[in-house]
This record gives sequence, C-alpha cells and structure tokens, in this order.
Amino acid sequence: MSKKRKIPIAPYLLLIPWFIGIGLFRVYPIISSFYYSLFDFQPILRTSRFVGLDNYRRLLFDFPHFWDSVEATLRYVLIGTPMVLVAAFFIAYILNFKLKGVNLFRTAYYVPSILGGNVAVALVWAQVFGGNGPVNAVLGVFGIDPIPWIQSETFAPFVLIFLSAWQFGSVMLIFLASLQNVSPSLYEAASIDGARKIRQLFSITLPIITPVVLFNTINVLLRHFQEFNAAFLVTRRGPNRATDFLNILIYEFAFVRLQFGFASAMTWLLLAVIGILTVILFVSSKKWVHYSD
Repeated sequence: MSKKRKIPIAPYLLLIPWFIGIGLFRVYPIISSFYYSLFDFQPILRTSRFVGLDNYRRLLFDFPHFWDSVEATLRYVLIGTPMVLVAAFFIAYILNFKLKGVNLFRTAYYVPSILGGNVAVALVWAQVFGGNGPVNAVLGVFGIDPIPWIQSETFAPFVLIFLSAWQFGSVMLIFLASLQNVSPSLYEAASIDGARKIRQLFSITLPIITPVVLFNTINVLLRHFQEFNAAFLVTRRGPNRATDFLNILIYEFAFVRLQFGFASAMTWLLLAVIGILTVILFVSSKKWVHYSD
C-alpha cells in the first residue's frame, strides 16, 4: 500500500509575503480603479456618486482633448518604438563581432538606459535642445538658424522620441544575447554557399531571433505608453499640449483636479488601447515569428 505524498508547506509559507505584496500593490489598485471609474469620486469632500459608464461616455464624446492626447501618445509610441528597436539591434549586431574593447562599448551603450528615467537627465536633455543649447550651436556652425525644438509643435514630440531612442541599452543587451545564441555553423554554411553578410542577416539572423524581436517590441511598446517624466519635464507638456500624453492627462485629473473617477476611466481606456495593439502584435506574429522546434 503506497503512502500518501506529503505536500511541503514551507515553500508556500515563504510565498505569503509575495502574495500580500501582489494583492496590496497590484490586484487591489486595479480593482479599485475600475470601481472608481464608475463613480464621480471627490476625495477631498469624501463623497462619491454612482454614474455608471458616464465617465467613459464623457471621455469618448464630450472631451475632445482626450483624443488629442491619444493622438500624441500613439504618435510617440508608433514612431519611437521602431526607432528604439532598430537602434538597439544595429548596435547589438555590431557589438556581436569580436572587436577590441567591445566590453567597454557594451557598458557605454547600456548606461543611458539606466539614467534614462532620471529627472536630472530629462532636465539636461531640455538644455541640450534649448534655444542656446549644444544642438543649435552645432547647427550654427553650418549656418543654420536656431530651431525652437521644444517650443515647436512639430519638433517637440521628436525631442522626446530622440530621448527614448537614446535609452536602448536594455533592449540592445537582449538582442546581443540572442545574437550570440545563433549557431556559427549556420553562418559558415552560408559563407560556403556564397551568401554575403547582408544576405545572412535577413536570411539567417533575423528569422532566428524573431521571438526576441516580438518580446522586445512588446516591452518597448509598454514602456512608451507609460512615458511621463520626459514629456512633463523636457517639453512641459509641449506647445499647445503637443506632448500631452495620456499618462500626464491622467496625472492632471487624478492629482491636480482630484477627479479620481474621470482619471480612472482614462486608465482603463489606456489599458484598452494597449491591449488592442498587443493583440494585433500577437495575432500578426503567427506570420513573421519563427519558433525553433
């Protein structure tokens, strides 16, 4: 007669703090934000009035600035995400070669990703693209008049996109790790067949690392949707709110105007936008992502 297998209790006891943390700081805020989105909640007066889906209706049909913010956010995401991915892959591809001092360059390219969310870096970036900043100083050498980078509705979003593209270190390291896992024998066989480096890149390298491309794309996409510091500190929400991203709008209504219900509805609509784009990526990945058996 077989003995009953005893289930160890110690591992589950050790996981209790993790479950408490997830419950308090992840699950509860998500549930409460949806709850507040159905109310006209005033924290100062400590009053709440059930309004159902009225906050969502106001956002979608009676608040045009919401759509301006969605447009600004999507422009930043859809232009910035490919720029980060291309820059990260290009540098990773170069650093994958056996070059002298390559470890030093890997560290140098990774440092900006650590400092990127720093408030001090955002303020320095504002000075770099300021009216008398280094960028305009360099342009002046070639006889080009100063460009109002931060004061222009056209250029201000691209200042933030360039800052985002500068922070590709983490993405670059993930690409580099995937490139180093590609078997050298594949390149040797391709070289024997007469394939050049560019052909090897598109026929061997990219198809093999497409799962990593998908992973990095989703991570960078989520990071761009969560952008706050750069738009708030560098462009000060931009001329005519050209860089007034959804996160900043949520911050304004939640912590400045104290309209928690309205702000909570925005967060769920932002979640819906992120969810739609993520689903599109996963559905389309069936055609371009190749998993090894």
